[in-house]
Amino acid sequence: MTNRKFVLTARASALALLIGIPAVPAFAADDATVEELVVTARKRDEQLIDVPFSVAAQSEQVMRNRGVTNVEELSRTVASFTVQNLGPGQSQVAIRGISAGQIVRDQPGVKEQVGVYLDESVISLSLFTPDLDLFDLNRVEVLRGPQGTLFGSGSLSGTVRYITNQPDLGAFQGVVEATGSKVQGGDMGWDLKGSINVPLNDQMALRVTAYNTQYAGFIDAVQPTGVKSDVNDGYRRGVRASLLIQPSENLTITPRVLYQKIDVDGFNRVDIYNILGNQFSTTRPRVQLGGLKQYTQLKEKFEDEFFLADLSLNYDLDGVRVTSISSFTDREVLVLRDATALTASITGGSIGLPPAVYNIDSPLADTTDLQTFTQELRLTSTGEGPLQWVAGAFYSHIDRDYAQDLFVNGFSRLSGIPSKSDVAPTDHLYFSTVPYKQKQFAVFGEATYSVTDRLDVTAGLRWADYKETRTLTFDGIFADKTIAVPGKTKADAWAPRVIVAYEATDNITLNAQVSKGFRLGGINDPLNRPLCTPADFATFNALSQPSFKNETVWNYEAGAKARFAGGAGSLTVAGFYADIKNLQATIDAGSCSSRIIANVDSAKSAGFDAELSYRLTENFDISAAASYNDAKLTSSLVDARGVPIQGLRDGNRLPTVPKFQGSISVGYEREMENGLEAFANLTAQHVGKRYTQVSDQENNPRTVATFPNLGGQTAASLIFPLELPSYEIVNLRLGVRGDGFEVAAFVNNLGDERAKLAIDRERGLRARYGFLTNAPRTYGATFRKEF
Repeated sequence: MTNRKFVLTARASALALLIGIPAVPAFAADDATVEELVVTARKRDEQLIDVPFSVAAQSEQVMRNRGVTNVEELSRTVASFTVQNLGPGQSQVAIRGISAGQIVRDQPGVKEQVGVYLDESVISLSLFTPDLDLFDLNRVEVLRGPQGTLFGSGSLSGTVRYITNQPDLGAFQGVVEATGSKVQGGDMGWDLKGSINVPLNDQMALRVTAYNTQYAGFIDAVQPTGVKSDVNDGYRRGVRASLLIQPSENLTITPRVLYQKIDVDGFNRVDIYNILGNQFSTTRPRVQLGGLKQYTQLKEKFEDEFFLADLSLNYDLDGVRVTSISSFTDREVLVLRDATALTASITGGSIGLPPAVYNIDSPLADTTDLQTFTQELRLTSTGEGPLQWVAGAFYSHIDRDYAQDLFVNGFSRLSGIPSKSDVAPTDHLYFSTVPYKQKQFAVFGEATYSVTDRLDVTAGLRWADYKETRTLTFDGIFADKTIAVPGKTKADAWAPRVIVAYEATDNITLNAQVSKGFRLGGINDPLNRPLCTPADFATFNALSQPSFKNETVWNYEAGAKARFAGGAGSLTVAGFYADIKNLQATIDAGSCSSRIIANVDSAKSAGFDAELSYRLTENFDISAAASYNDAKLTSSLVDARGVPIQGLRDGNRLPTVPKFQGSISVGYEREMENGLEAFANLTAQHVGKRYTQVSDQENNPRTVATFPNLGGQTAASLIFPLELPSYEIVNLRLGVRGDGFEVAAFVNNLGDERAKLAIDRERGLRARYGFLTNAPRTYGATFRKEF
């Protein structure tokens, strides 16, 4: 399928979604209905079509049929939901075009814009939202639009919820699943997963899920000692155990533990230019990059060890359910990068030290040690009357220790420049420790009143109070020396919501809402003053101090949900306008090799999202999703001369999200004479053009001067394109299933698309320019057995 044909098909599907009329004659049949999921988007059980705002939900079966194995692949099949890949376990989530720029590893104070939950426990953490396995889930819910009233500060533009299968008192059951795969031009990968549910007695049941995934590497690293193949391989291993205790009909107690570890030996980065390895060198070996190659001098690594323990308690009184959710999280994250190109751009490029110095391996270690405790207590009505309500309180306490260490072994001896400092050891050119303490308390409530049998009105409100303290220590010759300097910030916020839902017919519901979301502010790190030009220091120091404010969104939307063709089809469509204030824009601080958060007065996102499911016949079904987001700045942030800073110009697009994305999935099922069922699924996904940062829209493509004294560059300047082109991914899966088993073969990325997911750069663009990419065409087979 060519790109042009796919784009035309995707746009046609979007038109069909908006019109809401099936392309073939409608019919009703008992075996041709669309199964409706029960969701808990309002913290009570409801059928998806009855939720009066835009929600997408996919079951594990649907995700498996579509070749979805992680949240990034899921996002391509959900309207208005995007995930920017920044490496394994470091993806960044956005909903409805609201994004303030790529959050990177050394910005621990930035809060998330999308809340992510595992059942009732919040697990989102800015850049490092856990990359959970999707095995043994009941469903994934994507709640579009601000969800601050019920889900708090991290749900500025929406909420993502992983809903797991719960222990069942009724039956002993289990499932095992094994997958083998081969990446074209890369390594072999495999998965082994299993789940078992064991009733212990009439009042207790245990459910245990375990998984082990071996990631197939496909990036080759060109190094001074030779080429290392498939360096971005690794594994994800985890176990989840839940115990259901039901001493009476009214009381359920569910303790759970989850442990997961990700260990990856490199990043899915393609280098186009690296100052230490490129095709323009005259005094160093020439290296032709691109394709699926990167240049490194040392082994890179990502590790994420995640432990969660939570306790859910539900007690039913007369017409009221009391719910308590206690959660504790312990995480340790290591990002080890090869910063030799960055260091060399300073020691060799700016200072002019000899090759013996700027060639020294420079590992840069970012470490995060996190402990989080949260407690939610709420009351929910369970009666049958016209008034349904939920009210509760929420508390969280976060201890987060962040550190960064750039160790250039032998630097002082070879350069003659002393590098020992107050805190930083010898040859540790950049050394920082930043311990955080964050506390939040909130109260919330929401009520729905049925004015008539067809008209419901919902009103809700949340109030949150937040405090953050931290101690800043930055040392080393690359840092602006800051030793044990305290910092603090505090804020409070209100998040109201009003929804009106009208059941126009038995099969069509119209809804409209006004809602507010918020993202808490924080404290900027000091600039790396020794690296800054005087002009850059004056500009960015004024922006970075002392802290950045809360970001808020007022969301206005109207939509419709419909069943048609006697239950064979369903349609959800919504149009929205989001008014954003104090956008927390992530910007590069020029020559300082720093990143800061600066508040931009206003921005907006307007558009639509729509999803269609339709069972064409007993054998065929089709699903489609499409969204359009016109998200852009509506004010500028200027320097003392009145010039917009880092692309923060009125009218520029918000980064990381496309204007248009869409997907189409066609499924086929047919019973065969031998009692088996054959099935197939073809899913095509389109993601439009994007920018990694707001500033990438300025001077694009951008001309960048090289460092001629590093490798004797024959090119005085290079031109780098900064717009991420659109891409299409097609997945095919086919197989047979019988009594308790399923065998399937699949090809993911059928067209072998090389998508550019995000620009990767060092020191602006002068030290390194490349991009993060997806896996090439991947072949595989899965065997699944239920018992």
